[in-house]
Amino acid sequence: MAVNLPPQYHDAEARYKKAQSPEDKLAALKEMWVILPKHKASEKVQAELKTKISELTDQIEQAKLGPKKAAPGTFKFPRQGAGQVVFVGPPNCGKSLLLTKLTKATPAVAPYPFTTREPVPGMMDYEDVRVQLIDLPPVTADHYETFVTDITRAADAAVLFLDLADDDGPAATRAAIDRLKLARRELVPPGGPPTDDPTVYALPTLLVANKCDDEAADIRLELAREEFGTRYPLYVISAERGDGVAELRKALYDVLGVMRIYTKQPGKPADMTSPFTPALGATVADLAGKVHRDLEDTVKSARVWGTAVHDGQTVGRDHVLHDKDVVELHS
Repeated sequence: MAVNLPPQYHDAEARYKKAQSPEDKLAALKEMWVILPKHKASEKVQAELKTKISELTDQIEQAKLGPKKAAPGTFKFPRQGAGQVVFVGPPNCGKSLLLTKLTKATPAVAPYPFTTREPVPGMMDYEDVRVQLIDLPPVTADHYETFVTDITRAADAAVLFLDLADDDGPAATRAAIDRLKLARRELVPPGGPPTDDPTVYALPTLLVANKCDDEAADIRLELAREEFGTRYPLYVISAERGDGVAELRKALYDVLGVMRIYTKQPGKPADMTSPFTPALGATVADLAGKVHRDLEDTVKSARVWGTAVHDGQTVGRDHVLHDKDVVELHS
């Protein structure tokens, strides 16, 4: 399906390319966003526009606040594995400890606040795929590292932490939500409708209530339920003792909204060790683009083994794939 961009879009795009200042570039990008037809064929263009608008908005606001510190700009975490999930929350809520339980990362873990001063990445294994986790420094009403804004732009989802050993746990978690919102990072329920504001980056979010082994955790959990209701899927865990960690591991994969697709070459067995992970509902053409960018336009058909097909059935490029399908692409 073609995007069919109208002439007004191309005019705005030309103004964007000629613009000299970030403000003029941003104005042209916003005009392009309004004009752009919103449908499946334009999803990639929508995503690219939102990223550019978000980056320029951050750049303009940062310039008003003053120059960035040099060190934070060095934190770059290209997405790896099936997707990237960031850990956000107030101080001393157990983010770093959970990272050590789920990955081989070794962040500093101590029973006092603000132990994490720099982002720490780790790779979590889930069955035959890996998920990239990034532990971010604490977020409070008064403390926010500006590089968090940049890092979260690349993230696919977030884990929001609540401390069940702290009477002020719900209030501290709410403060983290509000402070992230000031940076145009909105923590939203998984599967919710996308935001219409291209300057806002919405992160599908799980709420993790940690330290359920505390003697007053049950009381604080009820207070948390009153505060947050059912807005976020809630996982009650003890990172220290291991309660609920296995269930959370699966949820961290599920929140990415991807599926595992295995590929094979004609006459050869399928590669069942390194699946591709396109979004749920992806087509043969979408998978081809994951395999190689040029293949998305040239693939004509595929043979598929798996759900909703006979083994080895030939399907078209618009055929919708299912989790754990085996696919043989044909150009």
